[in-house]
Amino acid sequence: MSEYTLTAGTGNTSAAFFDLDRTLISGSSAFTLAIEARRAGLVPTRQFAKDATGAALFKLFGASDNTTDEVRKRILGAVEGMERDGLVALNAEVLPKLIDRVRPEAKRLVDRHRRAGRDCFIVSAAPQEIVEPLATALGMTGGIGTRSVVVDGVYTGELDGPFCYGTGKVDAMKELAEWNGYDLEQSYAYSDSASDLPMLEAVGHPVAVNPDAALERRARADGWPIVIFSQRTKSMLRRTLSGIAATGIGVAGFAAGRTIGRPPQRRFRR
Repeated sequence: MSEYTLTAGTGNTSAAFFDLDRTLISGSSAFTLAIEARRAGLVPTRQFAKDATGAALFKLFGASDNTTDEVRKRILGAVEGMERDGLVALNAEVLPKLIDRVRPEAKRLVDRHRRAGRDCFIVSAAPQEIVEPLATALGMTGGIGTRSVVVDGVYTGELDGPFCYGTGKVDAMKELAEWNGYDLEQSYAYSDSASDLPMLEAVGHPVAVNPDAALERRARADGWPIVIFSQRTKSMLRRTLSGIAATGIGVAGFAAGRTIGRPPQRRFRR
């Protein structure tokens, strides 16, 4: 079994947690990983097609509690039987592509949180072997990804720690918060998907980024900030949305994107 370790913080009492796909980066990290794994001969063409279809359907229709098992099976099944060294070696090709897809507004936001004295983490269902190096490359404190059991250098397809999806993200965040002394009520979380509602509800400052319909409804109902980031590959600016505000953690706060329906009393605190 691989050793499960927690990333040490820097002594700060609050943190900022970022979902990866379609929040910190545009598009899907899983699809990028699958392409490179196929090119390296680590994934058969048939398995690649299956994984690509699953990722596409997930992107189109999102996820619910009923699909969590399927997502877990897809993530773990993608690495089952793969040599760990082979997956780690893919970072040479995968990381530059993911870094190129980091939204400029998101990177500025990470930098603002760091200057405000908050530790910053990626929280993603993607493999830890990808998430952690990406976080390091972006100057973040660490990455929380899905860890798989490794026996004799090969992934078994079994979990080694929380599955970082849905409520599993909260389990990992709480474990990290206890380890590093973070106050989650003073912390921030960012995501685009209603599947991350548990993650957003776990902190005192949830932020919806280019939200899907379900998350947008919840954010509007509860007065959560809604931030619209552009994408490098295609525009996701919602020109039809009204009430664009340049207050709070939006344009006036740190010029990281457009903010919609933001209550002025919950400002980005330095």
